[in-house]
Amino acid sequence: MQSPTARVAAVTRRTEPGRLNLDIGVTNRRIEKIVTIVTLFQLQRPGRRAGDRLSSYVMESSASPSLEEALQRRGITLEPDQLERIDAYRRLLWDWNSKLNLTRHTTFDTFVSRDVVDSLELARLFAPREEVLDVGSGGGVPGILLAVLRSDLDVTLSESMQKKARVLAAIVGELALPVVVHHCRAEQLLEDLRFDSVVARAVGPLWKILRWFEPHWASIGRLLLVKGPKWVDERAEARERGLLKHLELRRAAVYPLEGTTSESVILQVARKRPGGCS
Repeated sequence: MQSPTARVAAVTRRTEPGRLNLDIGVTNRRIEKIVTIVTLFQLQRPGRRAGDRLSSYVMESSASPSLEEALQRRGITLEPDQLERIDAYRRLLWDWNSKLNLTRHTTFDTFVSRDVVDSLELARLFAPREEVLDVGSGGGVPGILLAVLRSDLDVTLSESMQKKARVLAAIVGELALPVVVHHCRAEQLLEDLRFDSVVARAVGPLWKILRWFEPHWASIGRLLLVKGPKWVDERAEARERGLLKHLELRRAAVYPLEGTTSESVILQVARKRPGGCS
C-alpha cells in the first residue's frame, strides 16, 4: 500500500522543474484531502507529544481569518482603539513587506503569537512614562506596538538601514504616533541621549549586544532583550568573553513559545549593584 507521501508524489510527479502542475484530473478537493492525510500521518511521528501534535495540527489547518480572532484564540483582549491601530499597523507592515523584506510573520496567527505577544510581555515591564529606545527596529516590532499598547511611553526607534528607516517613518506618520525614528545605529544615539530602557529583539547574540553597548552604560538604565530557548547558551558565551563581570542579568519574563515545547524569555541586563551577581 502506498504511503500518503507517495500518493502526493504520484499526483505531482509529472511536472516541469520548478513548477507544480495541477491540471492532471485531480480536483482541489481531492488534493486537500491528500494533504490532510499526509499531515495526520506526520503527526503520528514518534518524539512528539500528543498534545503538541494536536495543537500544531489545529493551528495549521484552521488559520485565523482576522486579527481579532487570532487574539481571541489566545485569550488576548485589547482596547478597541488599540485593536484598530494594531490592525492598521499590520496592514501597513504587510503592504510594505511586499516591497521590502521586513517580516516573516505574514499570517494573523504568527503576527499575534510572535509580534503581539512579545510586545505585550514587554509592555508589562515598564514604569509609567519611561523613555524607551528600540534597537534595530526593522519593521517596527516591538517599538511601534509598544507605542500603541503603552501610550504613556516615550518611544524612539533606531534603524541603521536607510530604506527601513524611511518605511518606519512612513508607518509612524500613517498611524499618527508620537514616535521618533532615527536612521542610525543605537550607539550613536546613546552618545548624546539617555534612555530608561533599551529594548532589542532578533538583532544579534547576547555577547554582541553587550559589546555594542559596553561604552554606553551611562546612557542606559537597563537592557530588555527578547530571546528564545538558546538564551542560556548565549549567556554562557557572554560570560566566557567577560562581558557580564560588571552587569546583572535576570529573567524579567518567561512565557510559552507557541508551536513548540520551549519558552521565550525577556532578559533584563543592568549595571551591577554592590553585592550583585550575574
